[in-house]
Amino acid sequence: MAHPILVTGATGTQGNAVARALLARGRQVRALTRDPAKQAARQLAAIGAELATGDFTDAATLRRAATGTSAVFAMGTPFEAGAQAETQQAITLLDAAAEAGTGQLVYSSVASALDNTGIPHFESKAEVERHLATLPLPWTVIAPVAFLENMHAPWSAPALAQGVYSSVLPGDVVSQQVAIADLADFAAVVISDRHRFAGRRIELASLQVTGEDVAAALSRQLGHPVHYQQAPQEGMDDDLLKMSAFLRESGYSVDTPALHTEYPQIGWHGLEDWIAEQNWSHARAA
Repeated sequence: MAHPILVTGATGTQGNAVARALLARGRQVRALTRDPAKQAARQLAAIGAELATGDFTDAATLRRAATGTSAVFAMGTPFEAGAQAETQQAITLLDAAAEAGTGQLVYSSVASALDNTGIPHFESKAEVERHLATLPLPWTVIAPVAFLENMHAPWSAPALAQGVYSSVLPGDVVSQQVAIADLADFAAVVISDRHRFAGRRIELASLQVTGEDVAAALSRQLGHPVHYQQAPQEGMDDDLLKMSAFLRESGYSVDTPALHTEYPQIGWHGLEDWIAEQNWSHARAA
């Protein structure tokens, strides 16, 4: 009898995509959620996921959720309670999964987390990675660069509707980005072949583009001119200031041609492909 895979963050963007990628491959999914009545949770249940109620601050609920699983997809976020809380919660999750006897841990970190960048949400994930390496079971780290979905976020829509796309970088600086769908497909591949990926850390990127490239592609998709504008640093918190400095001075360094050659089964998105797949109705000019 096949054992389920526990997917944490299952009602968020990343975990939800992983859960759906696994379900699409015929895998049994146990979706961790704090609120099983949440719409995203009910939608997963409707397509075959088993719901498990749990909280990253409650180890007992995490152990129950991980019991009887063949793998756990683990992730965390610093954007609810801060980077230190993310570290504590992720370690609680990983320890609970190990104590429950899961067969594999797949942790979603961030590219360059181990490069001593000083970025708070990179350092929090680096601490989790170091703890993960001490656990006595197969583990893999997948480490994405910035998400393409950031340009599609609700807070970007008003500016896009007015013909402006912005980010923290100068418009001609190349940055690496990854589609969440590509990360989800990669996570499913890792979970399907634990022995191949055990003890490995793999950084993920779909493409590399400039802000001006993105603005031009958005212009074609949205049907009105979109101009690039570098976001001002005033008002940025410490994390975002350090992140923008890192991206300007060095940035991510994933060898994307080698990555895509090694894993051709992933449907690595190009910029135009990804943009064409999105619903931009909220960002079109009136």
